[in-house]
Amino acid sequence: MPKAQKQAAAIGGSADEIEASFYAALQAGDIEKLMACWADEDDIVCVHPGGPRLVGLGAIRSAFDAIFSHGSLRVQPQAVRKIESLASAVHSVRECIEVLTEDGPVQAFVIATNVYHRTAQGWRLVAHHASPGSQHEAQDGSEASPVLH
Repeated sequence: MPKAQKQAAAIGGSADEIEASFYAALQAGDIEKLMACWADEDDIVCVHPGGPRLVGLGAIRSAFDAIFSHGSLRVQPQAVRKIESLASAVHSVRECIEVLTEDGPVQAFVIATNVYHRTAQGWRLVAHHASPGSQHEAQDGSEASPVLH
């Protein structure tokens, strides 16, 4: 087992720990640490904003290699919403990404869904689906609006 996988396995006590390791790897531009977060399954999936569906470790690694060829990502997970069970967890995350432009750094937002499964190696990422987002949350529709008659 490669060193990065051993390290991820050692911290694989929860989906939260794998998610923290995933975002730390993005910020460090560390492909080995990032790939250690993923499950060793044929059908794992990754979708970057506006990109195609990437299936399998090889395709996902190639895409992140291309991203890291331009440097690490300044990305901070925010406003995490979680649904968890005994063997799976789904995290909806607003990612705040610092993008360097001609006018200086600006913030961009991405909404990501990260799906984790408990595997024989511990918790691992099985899907990361990211779409363009906004820093604002949609209003919760569960609160009844006042109706005036």
